[in-house]
Amino acid sequence: MNIFVTGSSGFIGRNIIEYLASKHRIIAPAHKDLELLDTAAVSGFFQNNSIDTVIHCAVKPGHRNAKDCTNQLYNNLRMFFNIARNSDKFGKMLFITSGSVYDMRHYRPKMKEEYFDAYVPEDEAGFSKYITAKYIEKSSNIKELRIFGVFGKYEDYSIRFISNAICKAILDLPITLKQNRKFDYLYIDDLMPVIDHFIKKNPAHKAYNVTPDQPIELFTLAKMVKKISGKELPIVVKDKTIGLEYSGDNSRLKNEMSGLQFTPMAVALEKLYKWYLENKSSINKDSLLVDK
Repeated sequence: MNIFVTGSSGFIGRNIIEYLASKHRIIAPAHKDLELLDTAAVSGFFQNNSIDTVIHCAVKPGHRNAKDCTNQLYNNLRMFFNIARNSDKFGKMLFITSGSVYDMRHYRPKMKEEYFDAYVPEDEAGFSKYITAKYIEKSSNIKELRIFGVFGKYEDYSIRFISNAICKAILDLPITLKQNRKFDYLYIDDLMPVIDHFIKKNPAHKAYNVTPDQPIELFTLAKMVKKISGKELPIVVKDKTIGLEYSGDNSRLKNEMSGLQFTPMAVALEKLYKWYLENKSSINKDSLLVDK
């Protein structure tokens, strides 16, 4: 198949391309080669390329390390709709989105897909996902994969908790967390069979939570990383209160994919720790000294 992947330089997009490269023909133009905000350029791209599946990962970031957090709503919606309006020119589209679609002010443990639209998110990132989700409900060939926490190689270790903890442990720095809370953390390798399934199959629903079976506390993760390192490192928790749990119910996904299994957290952490050890020279210690 011809697979068009957006956000090819990002954490998730880069992993997807690496995984699919041996299975399909990947078309993943860099930003300088295709501006997704340019309506005419995107239409021209679909006119000139035969695309079976679009995997849309590109996003205007709003995280703590983003150079520019302005205009998230405009940029994210324009990229999505510039692609979606060409839906007659591709087979299907998989939109990689997040649990922020449920509204971060009203998170509850193990949110089901049916919880969507109970509230309208006020933040730009969540609101943009809400609008696209409402559109996808009426679409015939666009599916939404809602990821909560995800971790793995190529993520921004200066701000992403698991990689941050691992890199600090490798460089003999204290492991720090602003506040303890429970997350549904999906190992990036476990996303790939899901992507594969949705490329090949025609799913029954429009949206799926792609989450592991159980959430895990950040403090527990910190202790697991410390154990893997074999070092006596301090774990510093700055805010002693417990934050809202960020987790989703995966029953719909598991009904769709019988036999779906997830890598045990201890195994995933060991694999990622080993990967960072092998790439230790690329870790910038200065970026770990200030918690963003």
